[in-house]
Amino acid sequence: MALAHLAADGREQSVLEHGSEVAKLAAGFAAPFGAEKAAELAGLLHDIGKYSQAFQRRIRGGSLQVDHSTAGAQEIVKVAPYLLAYCVAGHHGGLPDGGGGGADPSSPTLRGRLKRTVEPYGEFSQEIKPEKVTFRPPKLLGRGGFSAAFWTRMLFSCLVDADYLDTETFMRGSPPPRGSDVTVDELLARLENYITRWQTPDSELNRTRRRILRACLEAGETQAPGLFTLTVPTGGGKTISSLAFALRHAAQFGKSRVIYVIPYTSVIEQTADTFRKVLGEEAVLEHHSNVDFGDDESGPRDPEKERRKLASENWDMPVVVTTAVQFFESLFANRPSRCRKLHNLADSVIIFDEAQTIPLPYLQPCVRVIAELVVNYGASCVLCTATQPALGPMFAAISPELAPREIAPAVPTSVFRRVRYEHMGQLSDEELARRLNAHEQVLCIVSTRKQAQTVYGLLDKEGSFHLSTLMTPEHRQTVLETVKERLKEGLPCRVVSTSLIEAGVDVDFPAVYRAEAGLDSLVQAAGRCNREGKRPPDESRVYIFRPDSAYTATLPHAMKRPLEIMRAVVRECSELDAPETVERYFTALRQFTGEEIDRKRIVPRFENGMQDPRRPSFPFAEVDRDFRLIEENTRAVLIPRTKEAAEAAARLQNGERSRTLLRKAGRYAVNVYQGYFNALNDKRALEPLEEDLFLLTDPSLYSESTGLAIMSDTGVGIFL
Repeated sequence: MALAHLAADGREQSVLEHGSEVAKLAAGFAAPFGAEKAAELAGLLHDIGKYSQAFQRRIRGGSLQVDHSTAGAQEIVKVAPYLLAYCVAGHHGGLPDGGGGGADPSSPTLRGRLKRTVEPYGEFSQEIKPEKVTFRPPKLLGRGGFSAAFWTRMLFSCLVDADYLDTETFMRGSPPPRGSDVTVDELLARLENYITRWQTPDSELNRTRRRILRACLEAGETQAPGLFTLTVPTGGGKTISSLAFALRHAAQFGKSRVIYVIPYTSVIEQTADTFRKVLGEEAVLEHHSNVDFGDDESGPRDPEKERRKLASENWDMPVVVTTAVQFFESLFANRPSRCRKLHNLADSVIIFDEAQTIPLPYLQPCVRVIAELVVNYGASCVLCTATQPALGPMFAAISPELAPREIAPAVPTSVFRRVRYEHMGQLSDEELARRLNAHEQVLCIVSTRKQAQTVYGLLDKEGSFHLSTLMTPEHRQTVLETVKERLKEGLPCRVVSTSLIEAGVDVDFPAVYRAEAGLDSLVQAAGRCNREGKRPPDESRVYIFRPDSAYTATLPHAMKRPLEIMRAVVRECSELDAPETVERYFTALRQFTGEEIDRKRIVPRFENGMQDPRRPSFPFAEVDRDFRLIEENTRAVLIPRTKEAAEAAARLQNGERSRTLLRKAGRYAVNVYQGYFNALNDKRALEPLEEDLFLLTDPSLYSESTGLAIMSDTGVGIFL
């Protein structure tokens, strides 16, 4: 018997048993997009290289390395379309690049590997007799290459998740505790019970929120699956309303799960907490880089953490809350561990919160994957924001069936009018600080970390606070909690912050100053003013000012262009936050950006891969390296300012390494750009801990008020 796996307790699993189980699981995963036969064949043949004598010697204790994936790829092209060979060849190392026709057998590309001489595996034919398969191809959008590559990645997801699951089950001796038994119908009932408290609204604002919520529930039941927009002004209750649409829609149309995609980790935790409060702890998976599943802890495993860790691998939960980075980078990844969850996007409801924040250099590829999910994989996708990025023309250019449908009812803008905008012209730092000092409670948002520190230094220190990414996440959170408490108690509270505070942070100031920026940033800043609508709009001002040119001169191009277009659009429109102003802004932004909406040429590279339809050549490994939604040349500096941070630093200095420890260290670290890093290094203020993680050894360089000291002009606010 040819062995596929050998357990620690001596149990054996044959290649035939493993292949048959993987085939069955993969076929089930591929059913929502009609690729059962292709997935079944890939599962059956993926490990036939293990029939070789060389592999059998290795699994029984030999030390030699054996390539068992290439054999399955060479065999599958005899009976199935070429695309399946990518999946089988990459089921361990990752989807390979296609390569050119002249690829050498030593090349890691698919064409090279198909020419490679492998260990003889002919005995497989005595047990496995594959038949030629045909299957329904996806609807080809555009020139077809992107669609074919996306289908390949989705099929790859089915194969590798099935492979992982069957191997895991065999090695453990029983299925692991994954997922949740709660159904979408049960979650909808919990939500409907939660919102009964809002049946009798007590104000015009709450009556409008109730109207939006009812519209979302109705649309979830009556609107056929497809592409939607949900445009809700700040304060309109879009978090619960969008969840209401998603659950009602999933229950009505048999969707398997709800996936909520959020741009910032600073927001995702509070959204996940809200969902857990409404739906129950067991129903919601929060998945992003800061989540600690306790996977490196010694001692007995926490069963709940274990379940969530396993669910994070393939998103086997009814409600998943994740980041845009995790979502989109997984869709362009080639590694099995990143791709195995992708098949669970099929037949789901996907909410893209703050859809306008998709970075312009990657807008085109992100729009294309949303289009694929809607057209070919049965997903309903919702672009949810107060400032819709006007993507309708981009979707329509891909397919006429992708015209977005608006869910929210038309409501008078006066209902949500909680602020008045006032343009101040240029303000020096000194004049800005003088104005801020005149307020008891005020928020000032600037675009650079340097200006945040400079203006803070000019404020009266009693009741004044600073926030930027030059402070550690743990430090920022502590300051935010203090700020919220002082606002609640009516105490003096003047805050100078970079844009990190705009991203859904729940604070409510009577006045906000905002340095000129993109229109969506201005509207987001206004959402921190009179957030609860307790003051008249005339008493709640958002002051827009132009900072000294020294600050705008150092802004990167990606921040300068939105600022320039905002100035042009606002000159021609009377209301800064009116829907027509927002649409005009985003339309102009895309037009002036041009090819920059796909700076790495991700879409053309896949489209061009179909030049030889019989043997498509797709750059899966290349794109995995190139697609980075947040591009930054930064290194992390661990700040030992608290007992917990110092303990984490000491453990790392002693050579301890684990995912849990490194995640913990991230809470106490500041990400700095290369110029800033060099300045710290030149002062001999850093001790290396990891390749991109360093310990700050000079505590005088970190202030409890403003974080790391600015040493160069490289500091532009970033947040992850």
